[in-house]
Amino acid sequence: MATLPDMETDPARATAQAAAAERGAAGRIGPLFATIWLFYLGDPIHHAWQHRDQVAGVVGGVATVAFAAVYMTLWMRIRSDRTRLVRHPPASFSVPYLVALLGLGTTMVATLGESGMASVVYIAVATVIAVPARVSLPIVGVVTVAVLALGAVEDWGSQASLAFGVVAAAAAMFGMRAVMSRNLALVAAEQENARLAVEHERTRFARDLHDILGHSLTVITVKAELAGRLLEQDSPEARERARREVADLERLSRDALADVRRAVAGYRDLSLPGELARARMALEAAQIDAELPNSTDEVPSDLRELFAWTVREGVTNVIRHSGARRCRIDLDADRVRVSDDGAGPEPAADAGSGLAGLRERAAAVGATVVTRALEPGFALEVQRS
Repeated sequence: MATLPDMETDPARATAQAAAAERGAAGRIGPLFATIWLFYLGDPIHHAWQHRDQVAGVVGGVATVAFAAVYMTLWMRIRSDRTRLVRHPPASFSVPYLVALLGLGTTMVATLGESGMASVVYIAVATVIAVPARVSLPIVGVVTVAVLALGAVEDWGSQASLAFGVVAAAAAMFGMRAVMSRNLALVAAEQENARLAVEHERTRFARDLHDILGHSLTVITVKAELAGRLLEQDSPEARERARREVADLERLSRDALADVRRAVAGYRDLSLPGELARARMALEAAQIDAELPNSTDEVPSDLRELFAWTVREGVTNVIRHSGARRCRIDLDADRVRVSDDGAGPEPAADAGSGLAGLRERAAAVGATVVTRALEPGFALEVQRS
C-alpha cells in the first residue's frame, strides 16, 4: 500500500514545508511584478540624467540605482522563504538592508531634491516586510510625518499625496502579509490532515491485518507442532493424522495468503476475516453488541468469499433496518448465520438487490439463502446442502 512520507512535527518546519508547497508558476513570476513597481523611481532617474553634468546629478543617479538594487535584493531574499513574511527575518538580517535603504534614500533627497522623495514609499514597504508590526507601525508614522514636514520646510508644496502613498503602500503590505499568513496556515493544515489520514490508514491496516492473520497463524503454528510430534511416532495412525494436519496446514496457509493479498490490494475483493473485522467495527460504531466467531479456519476455500458477502449483507441490514441491540454471527464449515434481536428488515428489504445478488452467488456454489423471523429479531443464513 502506498504511503506518504512522514512530516516534521515542528511547527516552524511544517510552515516552511507549506511555503515550499505553495510555490508554483505564480511564485516564479512574482519578482517581475515587484520590479514593475520600481517604475516610480523613474522620476529621480530622469532628474539625475538631466543633471548628469553635475556632481549632485551623478551621485543622485548612482544612489537611485543602488537603492533599487538593495530594495530588490531584500525583496527577493525575503520572498525566497515566504515564512519570513509571516514570522519576519532576524534583526541581523533586516537591519543592514534598512540602514542601507535609509542612507541611500537620504542621499537621493539631498542630491535630487523633491524627486528623491520617491524613495520613502519603498522604505516604508521594506520596513513593513522586514520588521514586526510593533516596530514598523511607528516607523511608518514617523516617515509620513517627515514627508509632510520636509515638504513644508523645503517649499516643495503639499506632499499630502506622497504621504498618502506611504500609508497606502504600508497598509497594502500589511494586508498581503495577513493573506500570506492565512494561506500558509491553510496549506499547513491540509498537510497535517493528510499526515493524520495516512496515520489513520496505517493504524486501520495494522488492525485489520492482525484480525485477518492473528488467529490463522496461531492455528498454523499449533498444527505444525502437532504434526511434528506425530511424525516422531512410529504408527500408521500417527502418520495418517500427521498427513491430515499437513493438509490442513497447506489449506490454512493458502487461505491466509489469499486474505493478505486482498488486504494489500486495498480490499478490492472480499475476505472472510476482513469482513468479520469490519463487521465488528461497524457494529461497535452503531452501538450494537457483537458476538462474532474468533476463527474462520473451518470454512473451506470455495465458501469463504460467499460467507464474506453474507456477513457484509447481514450486518448492513442489521445496522440499517433492524434497530437491534445485539447481533450474533455463527460460522462453521458449511453454514454462516447472522442474527439479531431487532424488529427485522423492512418488508421491501427481503426483495432488495443485496439479497438477490447473494442468492445468485450462493446458487453458484450449491448453497441456499434462508431468511427467517425470530422472537424477537431476524436471521439471515446461508448453507451449503
